[in-house]
Amino acid sequence: QVQLVESGGGLVQPGGSLRLSCAASGSIVSIYAMAWYRQAPGKQRELVARTGGSTIYADSVKGRFTVSRDNAKNTVYLQMNSLKSEDTAVYYCYAYITSDSGPAKNYWGQGTQVTVSS
Repeated sequence: QVQLVESGGGLVQPGGSLRLSCAASGSIVSIYAMAWYRQAPGKQRELVARTGGSTIYADSVKGRFTVSRDNAKNTVYLQMNSLKSEDTAVYYCYAYITSDSGPAKNYWGQGTQVTVSS
């Protein structure tokens, strides 16, 4: 069994910063990619940033957000700077993982709320 556990969300003022963390645990054999998605109310879930092979950012966060990964800890981070109200959303961690129970699968965290408001 593989689990992704996120932390670091909260309420921040416009222009502020937050750092999200997501730790993968369980019977992990290999992690091929880790990413952050977000879903705002009434909108579809969208990719924010992805790491694994190449690093990809949504145009709306380029220059403000940085994704990084600690392979020794099976953890991915999202450093969010210069936050805007439009960044308000539930942020989900994603990983593509091979476990000892079978082939690679998609895994999702439970989500963490980020609210940018004065």
